[in-house]
Amino acid sequence: MAQDTDVVVIGMGVGGEHVAERLAGAGLDVVGVEAELVGGECPYWACIPSKMMIRAGNLLAEARRLPGMAGQAQVAPDFAPVAARIRDEATDDWNDQVAVERFTGKGGRFVRGCARLAGPGRVEADGQVFIARRGVVLATGSRPQIPPVSGLDQVPYWTNRDAMAAKEPPASLLVLGGGAVGLELAQVFARFGTAVTVIEAMERLLPAEEPEVGALLSDVLGAEGITVRTGARVIGVRHAEDTFQLTLDGGEEVTGQHLLVATGRRPNLAGLGLESVGLDPDARALDVDGQLRAAAGLWGVGDLTGHGFFTHVAVYQAEIAVRSVLGEPGPDADYRALSRVTFTDPEVGSVGLAEHAARERGLRVRTGTAQVPSSARGWIHKAGNEGLIKLVEDAERGVLVGATSAGPAGGEVLYGLAVAVQAQVPVDRLRHMIYAYPTFHRAVEDALAALRHG
Repeated sequence: MAQDTDVVVIGMGVGGEHVAERLAGAGLDVVGVEAELVGGECPYWACIPSKMMIRAGNLLAEARRLPGMAGQAQVAPDFAPVAARIRDEATDDWNDQVAVERFTGKGGRFVRGCARLAGPGRVEADGQVFIARRGVVLATGSRPQIPPVSGLDQVPYWTNRDAMAAKEPPASLLVLGGGAVGLELAQVFARFGTAVTVIEAMERLLPAEEPEVGALLSDVLGAEGITVRTGARVIGVRHAEDTFQLTLDGGEEVTGQHLLVATGRRPNLAGLGLESVGLDPDARALDVDGQLRAAAGLWGVGDLTGHGFFTHVAVYQAEIAVRSVLGEPGPDADYRALSRVTFTDPEVGSVGLAEHAARERGLRVRTGTAQVPSSARGWIHKAGNEGLIKLVEDAERGVLVGATSAGPAGGEVLYGLAVAVQAQVPVDRLRHMIYAYPTFHRAVEDALAALRHG
């Protein structure tokens, strides 16, 4: 028999978990359905464990920067504490009992299994049928996008999940994809002694970001001993005797012990039964309005909406969806100041539109760039001070529509620029601020001066 409830949440990743807990805490009868681990990608295979890896790799890099700065040091990398910390502190050995109990402790009902829509407000999950009086929230996240390379589906490649579960660094690693995930993990493993080759089909690293950033990271990673190949397309993959062999479009072959495929992600829409509520199951992403509604009584949050594969976007959307389900007023989703950070060293933070994206929208653009090493803090920092600040101004309105902060703590420096983009602070007002000295963010002042004269 069908069971009545107020809300069914399909997918208990970070966005769905947030919605389910908030609605249960508000007194609604909530059923949460998850086939894998409650909390999703972020705590078990992405944000949290990867940043533990990165923190460890950065410590090794800092120790190696001692000569000429503070004496001498001998560094002996050991990945065992990193693997142990990921297992014990981040993932509870990939066990979600604590997360499940946190939800059920708020009064929610949890179902382990797959779920699909079977009509408006009707959900089938693990042999049960639920009728949701208020509606259904879809939060099924995303999955790695695997390119159609000949032979790739026949070999035991890694995704980010396999990398997070590694107990030791491989002797050599081929990284297919020069985006955020690929570069973060490439640098980590290289700092622990892995011979790494990064292969990116586009002409630069981080192709969605400013070209200056891609060039900067290419130089930094190269100086650390990582082989970077841009404008290189893989056309074939083979695996034999514990070795991967990749054939590039020019006929060149590269080999490595492991292959990490980090070529982006795609929303999980397959098998959700979207056709039962009149939606396209083959869409690239779930189309939602400003209140995250996909249809009457149906909301979507997180990666499957296609607004960026970021935890902070999922949580932001989740809060809007909660208000909408509860019938509370609130503003529509606003993505103009969407921030993103690539946690390489140097760290790359960006917000809003890159220059090329702003021009594609038909804006009259002015840009200003300052080099972090030329700032007072950058000069003081010396070793490991690579970075830049780039500002993108809508010259018609005199406000920033985008900014990039690369360098030590680049993601933290980004915060003030994100506020400026979100609040549409006039550039002339930014020029008359007081910027603390000596800080990394003081380079923003130099970038503003370059903007004026650009």
